Amino acid sequence: MTGREERMNLHVGGQAVIEGVMMRSPKGIATAVRTPSGGIAIKAEPFVSLTRRNRVLNLPVLRGAVTLVETLVVAVKALSFSAEQASTEEEREKKPNAGLSAAYVAGTVAAAFGLGFLLFFYLPLRLTELFRFDSNLVFNAVDGALRLLFIFLYIVIITRWKEMGRVFEYHGAEHKTIFAFENGGDVTVEGAAGQSRYHPRCSTSFLLIIVLVSVAVFVFLGKPDSIGDRLIRFSFIPLIGGISYEVLKLSARPGVGRRLGFLFWPGLKMQRFTTREPSSDQIEVAIAALNASLDDNLLERRGVIN
Repeated sequence: MTGREERMNLHVGGQAVIEGVMMRSPKGIATAVRTPSGGIAIKAEPFVSLTRRNRVLNLPVLRGAVTLVETLVVAVKALSFSAEQASTEEEREKKPNAGLSAAYVAGTVAAAFGLGFLLFFYLPLRLTELFRFDSNLVFNAVDGALRLLFIFLYIVIITRWKEMGRVFEYHGAEHKTIFAFENGGDVTVEGAAGQSRYHPRCSTSFLLIIVLVSVAVFVFLGKPDSIGDRLIRFSFIPLIGGISYEVLKLSARPGVGRRLGFLFWPGLKMQRFTTREPSSDQIEVAIAALNASLDDNLLERRGVIN
């Protein structure tokens, strides 16, 4: 296997956070944050996914649901570290032990799932039922269209939030850095700057793939006519997430993008809203996170490096 193939098969994933970027590799997780003083603080620690430690959890479809939960947990922790480093030294001295408790992380993840379920599954279904469609296909097509509309409105609303502009810039820096890494080139500020900020394996693309997959799955379930039917329908959401994850993984295979481009095209277009062109300083932060996530020595130290 060539060095370039090894780099592409590593599949580093990232996440934009406030004033920083979190990178996750098979070796571990690293979050790099630009501090008020202008330096870069890095928190790195080893991390092996449950899907790599348990054969059953690594089964296709099931691994998607597990990965989604893990991603939310590490993202919440990365946001906490980012917010902490973005504060001044005086603010940190007032709250020296302001870490996140397990209960807080669990509550935040549960709230995220609950809000997602309410906005993107329950409300679209209830609105579709008001139309009283007789056709199963039409019912589920409208349900999916409303789900897509809710996602689009959600994204448009958060783009109006001024503070999110910086997050979207770091999101773009994350994508450019990952592209530079996967393409086998030098992961430098100059090299990453020339890459695209639209990446097919982005959470934005994942949301839109979920909509398409949900329509296909729900058509087989028919129209829900009772509370029991609705509960059965909602019980398939983890399956939909798992299938969507497998579809997203396909985009990493050579040639698949050309054959299944219609699945990834909407997500790439939507990233015009969720990513922005980053500055060189922001790309530098993303590269720091990437390098730390691959550095065995930094991961083993499990600390904060400034």
